[in-house]
Amino acid sequence: MIGYYAHHQGVGHITRADAIARSMAQSVTVLSSRSRPAGHAATEWLSLPLDVDESTDALAQDSSAGGVLHWAPHDVDGLTERMALIAEWVARENPSAVVVDVSVEVAMFLRLMGVRVIVMAVPGEREDPIHSIAYRAATHIVAPWSQQVYDPVWLHPHADKTTYSGSISRFAGRERTSVPRDRTVVILGAAGGTSLNRDLVASWSAVDARFEFRALGVAGGGWVDDVWPLLCSAALVITHAGQNAVADVAASGVPAIVVPQARPFGEQRATGKALADCSIAEVLDAWPSVAQWCAAADRALDLGGDGWSMLHTDGAPARAAQAIEQAATRRSRK
Repeated sequence: MIGYYAHHQGVGHITRADAIARSMAQSVTVLSSRSRPAGHAATEWLSLPLDVDESTDALAQDSSAGGVLHWAPHDVDGLTERMALIAEWVARENPSAVVVDVSVEVAMFLRLMGVRVIVMAVPGEREDPIHSIAYRAATHIVAPWSQQVYDPVWLHPHADKTTYSGSISRFAGRERTSVPRDRTVVILGAAGGTSLNRDLVASWSAVDARFEFRALGVAGGGWVDDVWPLLCSAALVITHAGQNAVADVAASGVPAIVVPQARPFGEQRATGKALADCSIAEVLDAWPSVAQWCAAADRALDLGGDGWSMLHTDGAPARAAQAIEQAATRRSRK
């Protein structure tokens, strides 16, 4: 059995765990502070308490442990309880390996228990000593993107134990809807937060009669259970640069405007730069103003959607699953 620690920020880590678990031959137990979504492919789910509480003061509690870690504050009951639960689970279940997506602290805690740890790499500025220790200690690293598009220098020292799976989409392997693209512009919001709102979307609509605008996950907008048909038939998609959103748009092959959002360590900024450098999508520093809208849309349409194939979404979950299961193989004892 393989464990999969999925961080609670946003929904991307949980979604990626689902896509990978569907390609696993071994059973998968997810460990997370997020609730289990309906239909998730995990065999079991271990619910963990949050590692913060209302009284947590990052400075007073020495959350970095003197600069050694990212998050290890004193006197937070949830942090103590979650580590105890993880330890109890490891002792009880004896997993062949645990994927950590993502937490340096959880990765090192598991490694200190003698568990094989597969770390999911994250784009951005990860050359600092805290990230480096997790990558050094990992049994294997899965970079869930295409090396052709994004090849960070900080991963080069670990080349012999890194698998670039391609961008992992929940829609990988799903047949593209065979309908002509319509006049719809689909706008994808973000569970991790975005400054985009319905008023800005309405301002684009007011100056561009070519399109009908459909905002999903945007403040004041709605959502749909299955966005795949909308992506496949859209004329254009506007999205943040989160890994899952980018992978989903890449799987659909639709022209796109990508606007990286502020995230720790410049995660989305790095993804956006990689897309821009490869001329895959129109990448902007901020959501386009009314005056910028038409030109930005035209540039995205001129680029088209063919460049998304460079992200290698087809087969990406299976490649990640294969790398994880190979890294989890135990050596026989003499």
